[in-house]
Amino acid sequence: AKITVVPVADGGDGTLETLVESSNGEIRNMEVTGPLGDGIVAPWGAMGDGETAVIEMARTSGLALIPMAARDPLITTTYGLGDAIREALNNNFRRFIVGIGGSATNDGGAGMAQALGVKLLDKEGRDLPYGGAALAHLDSIDMSGLDTKASVAQFLVACDVNNPLTGPEGASAIYGPQKGATADMVVQLDAALANFARVVKRDVGVDIEHVSGAGAAGGLGGGLIAFLQGELSTGVDIVLDTVRLDEYLQDADLVVTGEGCMDYQTVYSKAPVGVAARAKNHGIPVIAISGSLGDRFTDVHKFGIDAAIAITSSPMTLEEATDNAKTLLEDATEQAVRLMKVGSEVFHEFS
Repeated sequence: AKITVVPVADGGDGTLETLVESSNGEIRNMEVTGPLGDGIVAPWGAMGDGETAVIEMARTSGLALIPMAARDPLITTTYGLGDAIREALNNNFRRFIVGIGGSATNDGGAGMAQALGVKLLDKEGRDLPYGGAALAHLDSIDMSGLDTKASVAQFLVACDVNNPLTGPEGASAIYGPQKGATADMVVQLDAALANFARVVKRDVGVDIEHVSGAGAAGGLGGGLIAFLQGELSTGVDIVLDTVRLDEYLQDADLVVTGEGCMDYQTVYSKAPVGVAARAKNHGIPVIAISGSLGDRFTDVHKFGIDAAIAITSSPMTLEEATDNAKTLLEDATEQAVRLMKVGSEVFHEFS
């Protein structure tokens, strides 16, 4: 058998490493402004083509960077994302893939824009401070200082949600609580984003309030559209296009994919289903070998995954499964191939 290994991701965790590895690029580290305004070290990726930069906003402005007790979307900022974009621009990168999952922010990408030279001003002409609450005081936007290199760059945004910017399905209401927002804070943040959208429409000429995906990452989806002409797309499709999966599928007879836990959430644009969709376009069978199989995992059968197997061979703790993952994966894969061999023999016997 000829086996080709293609790393994939869906725009969330691992996207940076996947794209850099697949292109023989490198991961670079820099100091950026963290979500609470302090300096942190964050990685970004330089792909092997010398033109494409990969940035995960979770590494610059993510929820995992803040202790639970310190989470506060009223003050968290995306400024660090802008720091990383500016660094890549200064290194002559003009194509960007930006993953926007896992954010700690609710500032509509205001901090990012400020880091790139956009002026966000209150009624007295003062620069807005960090955070989503400050957007309530936004009175005008001056785009004249935007980094000229950013205006000619292309931004592909890995976005797997379709929430609008404001309202009951918007950024603040749906994702604010997990970032530390109380019910009163949600109301405050939603009103602030509504004011942000109004000023953006008037001064930038882009109506983002009800755009699908604008509410992603606390409104960062909308900010990327407004300030950088970002193109929102499904994260897994961006990754699979970039690693050229379809080229590898041309002569393939079988596709093997998987994830940590396969369940009903897998069908929502997660990597295995994205891979399966591409495989089915070529008429290729797909099996998934995953760490475990969760609630309604059989839903994946309707989305191109023909069979799913868990690597755990007996009741065990997560720690035991993790420590023995390599052996468990090898054993489960061997059993999957043995079943395929049995099926082939039976087919030939009765055909």
